[in-house]
Amino acid sequence: MLLADDTLPNLLAALWFLLCWLGYTRYAIYKGQRTPCLASVLHLYRENWMRRLMLRENRIADANVVTNLERNASFFASSTLIILAGILTLLGSSERALSLLEDLPWIQHGSKGLAEIKLLCLAMVFVYAFFTFSWCMRQYNFAAVLIGSAATPSEPSVTNEERKACALRMAQVISMAANQFNLGLRSYYFGMVILAWFISPWLFMLATAAVVLVLYRREFHSAVLSVMVQSKLGTEDQST
Repeated sequence: MLLADDTLPNLLAALWFLLCWLGYTRYAIYKGQRTPCLASVLHLYRENWMRRLMLRENRIADANVVTNLERNASFFASSTLIILAGILTLLGSSERALSLLEDLPWIQHGSKGLAEIKLLCLAMVFVYAFFTFSWCMRQYNFAAVLIGSAATPSEPSVTNEERKACALRMAQVISMAANQFNLGLRSYYFGMVILAWFISPWLFMLATAAVVLVLYRREFHSAVLSVMVQSKLGTEDQST
């Protein structure tokens, strides 16, 4: 049984964690549709990339880029499985892990049940990350198929409207895969925050808020975003 003194702060911390994670995800989608962010600006570059791809006969370099992007998602999916294996191992030996934590002065002591709940929450975060990265990999596979099926410039039967529509579809699929990759990386950020829960629920809440601020700054006010916004390639191609 969990102690009554431990239940309320830990419950508040868990609810705060879910609110920050889900709330920021919804907010980032909403704000990204109205102001420049990494996702929206990169989508313009992908559209420009796909329009230029339609003008090339040789698309080996483009296929290699998609393959490299898929390889990144595959690396994180494999790493997630290793992390899950470690978490499940800790669940099987939670008493030994608790005895090691009790020797650390800054760790808040709790019951075995509470520690197992924290580990289960951590495992659920990385299970979500694995499914996200695996779906990202599949979407990059879909993008590779679309690139392989795209008409070449030497095919006169394909109209300019059809080529433009094909380029937009390919860019959209790649952007969807990139968004899934972003969600997976975000899961890693919030998964790392759960480690602070083993120290204190209040520190856990503070660290969760700090991660939201870091994500917001990187996606909407980062230096790399300001550099990419300075380029007019995406907007110029959309107006033509």
